[in-house]
Amino acid sequence: MSRLQQGISKLNSLSNQGSHGGMSRLSSPSFGGTSGGGKNLEELKRVIHAKLVERLDLSRVKDMSSDVMRRDIRKAIEHLCDTENPLLNRIEREKLIEEVLDETLGFGPLEQLLKDPTVSEIMVNGPKKIYVERRGKIEKSEVVFRDNDHLLQIIDRIVSKVGRRVDETSPLCDARLPDGSRVNAVIPPIALDGASLSIRRFGSNPLKLEDLLNYKAFTPEMAMLLEGAIKARLNIVISGGTGSGKTTLLNTLSAFIPGDERLVTIEDAAELQLQQDHVVRLETRPPNIEGKGKVDTRDLVKNALRMRPDRIIVGECRGGEAMDMLQAMNTGHAGSMTTIHSNTPRDALARLETLIMMAGAELPIKAMRQQIASAVDLVIQVNRLQGGPRKMTSITEVMNMEQDIIIMQEVFRFKQLGVDQNSRAYGQFESTGVRPSFVSRLEQKGIKLPSNMFSERVLARD
Repeated sequence: MSRLQQGISKLNSLSNQGSHGGMSRLSSPSFGGTSGGGKNLEELKRVIHAKLVERLDLSRVKDMSSDVMRRDIRKAIEHLCDTENPLLNRIEREKLIEEVLDETLGFGPLEQLLKDPTVSEIMVNGPKKIYVERRGKIEKSEVVFRDNDHLLQIIDRIVSKVGRRVDETSPLCDARLPDGSRVNAVIPPIALDGASLSIRRFGSNPLKLEDLLNYKAFTPEMAMLLEGAIKARLNIVISGGTGSGKTTLLNTLSAFIPGDERLVTIEDAAELQLQQDHVVRLETRPPNIEGKGKVDTRDLVKNALRMRPDRIIVGECRGGEAMDMLQAMNTGHAGSMTTIHSNTPRDALARLETLIMMAGAELPIKAMRQQIASAVDLVIQVNRLQGGPRKMTSITEVMNMEQDIIIMQEVFRFKQLGVDQNSRAYGQFESTGVRPSFVSRLEQKGIKLPSNMFSERVLARD
């Protein structure tokens, strides 16, 4: 008999002893009679969970599969439900069992939202205010935590699984869920109204090219150009605002990278899900409680250069690592990719200048711009439009320098025409009529594009 089964047997015998002589204290009339009511069910859940945790040493069953462990613990919870309050109806009983299972093995109340495939983002503003994003629109959820301590307990469970910590000395934390979803936690005293938690869902099955085409995020012509650009090893920067879909697009486009290349990914909280076999994933590390041991993105970019990568993919440039990334792009690591926060392709290059300054490099403006112009070949702009739709609003080629100005030319764009009766933006994808100068590089790699791809016209309407 396994340790878990021994614990369950012990739990069952103790529960049976406590139920001798009639009804247990939780099934007495003082606890609500037949149905128990919402408050009484919550109290019953806490008592059952406490007894379960007290009797079972879950740390000793790590070698068991999650399915077997969940099944055996479910049996124990079912037995407790029968002994503590046998008068629960079927719906209440099943709800109680699932909630205790979530509390014991999962992320408590969040499990209900994490199981909902329509939820793309979860925003917790204290224990009683939880909002979710569905289909681009934010709405309040009925899910709540008991109190702030309950919320803090779940946050600690999330961040500890990836070796992070969050406490009064370190009240900010980036982490990830097992399925790759991005997590950011802020706790008091920084968060004034209780702990705050933000979860950006990615899911275990990342969106593929066909999915984004079905969502009309871009057109087949635009996808064809990007496929050629990636196979021809152009350096690409994906630009966009928060929640615009930069990481999702980076994941999707990475499928075009040949499988025989060595990739090194660098992220703050690992969320990229590349589909190649030869991938080395690096993740930053915050300082320990003594303030030592920090490994930032810049350290990892420098180290990646010694790992013989064919391409370097930085999840997001937000600091001095931009300088090292540009140097990598200029020194034999063509085909590298990164994302950056900005509103337009021109703003993306301006932000790169700012990030280079953060590296402490005292370069003249012209020298910085020459670095950028020679390193970056393509800027892809993505935006989250009014009403929720996410679109690739521009594909822009970075040309060269003329005096002190970086010359850029737009190849494809999305033009918004208005909003519909549901306040959702609509518009059309257009070809500007500009033939990119890098087409010759694609042809040298044996990549041929349709002759009419770049003629000025409307590609599609949405």
